[in-house]
Parts: sequence; structure tokens; C-alpha cells
Amino acid sequence: MTDWLQRHQVAIYAASVALAVGFGTGLPAAAPLFERVITPVLAVLLYVTFLEIPFTKFRRAFTNVRFVAAALGMNFLVVPVVVYALTRFLPREPAILVGVFMVLLTPCIDYVIAFTELAGGDAEQVTATTPVLLVAQFLLLPVYLWLFIGGEVAASIEAGPFVEAFLFLIALPLTFAWLTAVCAVRSDAGRRLERAMGRLPVPMMAATLLVVIASQIPRVGNSIGRIAAVVPVYVAFLAVMPLLGRLAGGVARMGVGETRALVFTSVTRNSLVVLPLALALPSSYDLVPAVVVTQTLVELAGMVVLTRTVPAWLVRTRPEPLSIPEVTKRD
Repeated sequence: MTDWLQRHQVAIYAASVALAVGFGTGLPAAAPLFERVITPVLAVLLYVTFLEIPFTKFRRAFTNVRFVAAALGMNFLVVPVVVYALTRFLPREPAILVGVFMVLLTPCIDYVIAFTELAGGDAEQVTATTPVLLVAQFLLLPVYLWLFIGGEVAASIEAGPFVEAFLFLIALPLTFAWLTAVCAVRSDAGRRLERAMGRLPVPMMAATLLVVIASQIPRVGNSIGRIAAVVPVYVAFLAVMPLLGRLAGGVARMGVGETRALVFTSVTRNSLVVLPLALALPSSYDLVPAVVVTQTLVELAGMVVLTRTVPAWLVRTRPEPLSIPEVTKRD
């Protein structure tokens, strides 16, 4: 069953998105119900995500300082520069800017693993880097919002939702995943639980896409005229970041699997986990969730393309490191 789910996960995700769009457009009154279950569904998704790689391998992969440093550098040094440049073309509407910054400045920590694996990348290394990326984005996102939008707007965003999201979407799922792994080593019941949870990543990803998109499709539809401007920015981000990720892989002298992993962790964004934060913003920012979910829809379409073009064209072989041409001295 698990193998079947893995082989057909893209089709499952597509069906989930189609079902969500159907609910959102055909039964908009159900949107608040879907919205209420976003956080618990996300928490379960992250729990089973953290369980995908055994913690012994997790520790071993985390010692790959080169990859961790490259992932941090791409996501928190390179990406902010790219995002700042791309957003210069957007309307100066605070809700739109906050939504775009929130989603594009936060690297994905869930379905990036699946798409990396589909492209033949080092999914284990991406999984190992997930906690540090998650913690770093929660610490740095308020800083970037203050830098890019201004202190007045940043001050209107309360810290409470960030603390709550950290506890329920990072600390608890990671702790339960670690306890499950410990029990799996020590008892048969623990091993059975770990195997059972190992079947859930794809269904939980599909469930998350369903509740997230179905809850926000009415907002997207009602505000399409105002948020249409963000779509070219999201498409440009999908086009630019894979190229920069490949370049960084060459600079860091990474292998094929690591470079593909770096490409996907550089381009995929954390729209699903960011959405609860967007929903907790003041009423004057009620457009932000729709801006965030629009990125999800654009990115999922882009992933269908990237899972094929990255291994077939962008990172077919080990990237060549940059070299400085020799200058011949003249007498």
C-alpha cells in the first residue's frame, strides 16, 4: 500500500486539489469548517513527515554541514534578495506585500521531501535539514517583515500566533516523532506504530491540501482582481530559484542528489504552515490568506514541471564548480 501511494502521490495530490476547488466553489459555506481543522491536520502531517527518516540516519545526515549551510544560505540570504527584487513590481498594498513576503521567505518542510524524491534528489538530506529550516524561518520572518515592509506594519503583527505555531507545528510533532522512534527501537508495539504511521505521509499531505485550499478558495475567488498581480511574481520565483540552486550546488561541489535537493529546498515554499499565521493576522489583512493559497496553487503546477526538468535538464550530472579563468601574463 505504501509503495502504491508513493508511486501515485502526484495524482493523489492533484485529485485532492481538484476536490478542494470543487468544495470551495460549489460549497463556500463549508470554508469555515475546513479552516478550523487546518492546524491539527498540519500537526499530524508534520509528525508523520518527521517520522519518514529514522532518527539514526537523521543525525548522520544532519552532520553534512556543507548541505545544511548551503540550504540556510540559499533560503535566508539569497531568497530574501530575490523576493525583495521581485516584489518591487507589486502594488504597494500592505496586505498583498505581507502575504507575498510571508510565503516566499519561508522554505517548505513537508512536500519538498516528496518532490525531491520524485526528481531523484537526496530526500533524506532534505528531511534532516527540516527542523533547522523550520526554526530559522520562525525566528527570521518577523525580522524580514520589519526590514521589507517597515516597523509600523511589523508591529501590528502579534507574536502570539508565531509562538503557538512553533509549539503545535514544530515542538510537539518533533517530540512525538522522536518518542515514536525511541519506542520503535525498544518494543514491538512501537515498531508497529511506526510502520502504521509510515503509511500516512501521502494521505496526510492530500488531506492538508484539501482543507487548506478548500478553506481559502472563496477568498481567492472574491479577490481575484486584487491578487492577480502576485501570480507573475510566483512564476518568476519558480523560474529563478532552480537556476540559483544549481549554481550554488556547483559552488559547494555537491553531487547530483544533493544538488537536486538544494534546488527543491530553495524553490518550494512553506505556504501550508504559514497559513495559520496568515489567518491570525488583524482583520485589515484579511487578503493575506488568499495571497498565500494562490502561491500554493502556482507552486503545485510548477512542481509538476520541475520534477521532470530538474533531472532531465537542469541537474543531469554533477554540477561543475565555478572556476576563475587563468590570465596569461604578457611580457
